[in-house]
Amino acid sequence: MKKTHVEPSTTAEISNLKDMVASDMADGKKDIDLGQILEVQTSPQLERRVLLKIDYIMMPLMGFCYMLQYMDKLALSQATLFNVRKDLHLHGMEYSWTSAIFYFGYLVWSWPTSYLIVRLPLGRYLACSVFVWGGVLMCHAACKNFGGLMAARFFLGVGEAAIAPGFALLTGMFYKREEQPLRQAAWFIGNCIANSIGGLVAYGIGHIHSSSLVSWQFIFLILGAVTSGYAIILYLLLPDSPANAIFLKKHERAIAIQRTLENKTGILDVGKFKMNQVLFALKDPQAWLLVSYTFCVNLSNGGITTFSAIIAQGFGFSTFKVLLISMPSGAAQLIFLLLTSTIATFVRSTRIIMMIANCLVALIGFLLVYRLDPDARVAKMTGLCLGAVFAANIPLSLSLITSNVAGMTKKSTVSAMLFIAYCVGNIVGPQFYLASEEPTYDTGMRSAIAGICLGILSLVGLYVYYSWENRRRDRVYGSPETLTEHLQSELLNVTVTDQENESFRYVL
Repeated sequence: MKKTHVEPSTTAEISNLKDMVASDMADGKKDIDLGQILEVQTSPQLERRVLLKIDYIMMPLMGFCYMLQYMDKLALSQATLFNVRKDLHLHGMEYSWTSAIFYFGYLVWSWPTSYLIVRLPLGRYLACSVFVWGGVLMCHAACKNFGGLMAARFFLGVGEAAIAPGFALLTGMFYKREEQPLRQAAWFIGNCIANSIGGLVAYGIGHIHSSSLVSWQFIFLILGAVTSGYAIILYLLLPDSPANAIFLKKHERAIAIQRTLENKTGILDVGKFKMNQVLFALKDPQAWLLVSYTFCVNLSNGGITTFSAIIAQGFGFSTFKVLLISMPSGAAQLIFLLLTSTIATFVRSTRIIMMIANCLVALIGFLLVYRLDPDARVAKMTGLCLGAVFAANIPLSLSLITSNVAGMTKKSTVSAMLFIAYCVGNIVGPQFYLASEEPTYDTGMRSAIAGICLGILSLVGLYVYYSWENRRRDRVYGSPETLTEHLQSELLNVTVTDQENESFRYVL
């Protein structure tokens, strides 16, 4: 039986809502109020113009930053080709721990970040985080031993912890649910570009000769300086929300907010941290299925990111050839990222299916590396490049959060849970790469294969849960109401979660 509700008067709804949002926006020093949002004159042409302006500014800003993040993350792996292990006297599993400690820093700062990105101006907070991580990366060049490198890696993880969840939240604020997979993929392209050109950059830096510094120190100094410099650009241009985007005019900001109200994901619920939404997140099956998937696939990611250069060198390639032939892994990521994100955007209910497809491609790649004979080095290198394809799922998994988790506090909490799982997987993964098995790392490759298989099982479980929950809500509440028919009642629900909102339906 359908539930019936007593509808409050339209006048009362508008008045209460207007007071509520006007107060919130005054607190946030925003120059837009609810009246302007509801009464703004718009058209499909105006909306497209605003959307294009957002695309042209936001995507390059976030994409270039994410490219720098991944290049900085690859820097340690590339530094191994320039004798960083010998110069810092790393023995046994110490190199594995220098990789793992990065994710301890990331893990420690994930929960504070879930609070701070709700309470602080998001754009400014992200810019400051980028500045800190660039400075810490430069400090790597001053390391003299294992202890110093461990400290630098830990604080690098702290600096980078806010970036991906912060960018995901910004995407959810600026774009409609159906627009999000392609936009999450757009800024994540920076990751693929970093994979493609990172080796080329390191190749060039490796040819710098100096009597006072060695090649691996130049890698950290140059990449760190560029990152901190870019933070200044982010501070000036990256907005906290559509309501204060400096690249939009006042009426365009109102249109930007209005067009995303139908997301029903708490677009106006900014600046308040709600403990009841934290509890909703901890009890939500979708959150734990996403956590399970993220942990499993990052058993693969932690080891491959850290040891890929050593594994490739074990195929028989020279130092500089390894840097150059690793570039196709970025191209493979880019191709599958664009392919699967485009399909997920234009074909309904295919996001999780596309994620499973990317995992299957990565699984084939890892099997090629693990099972082929040592003399099949080209095929094994191809497998190593295909093994990186599962990383193309990151924007799709983030789009599941921004589309399917409502309430800013709940969204930030689920994001934190995901990135905690990301950290734990990346901490555990490198421990399977035993120093005694260098350069083949058979145990590590088996862990990567197992992680991908378990990740696929988690995705299947998530697809089944979403399908079941949507059918259950259709039976109990009927078809979801549209925003245009019930604008006021939907706006009154901006602070509720997806579990509380009867008209919410999960996208697959």
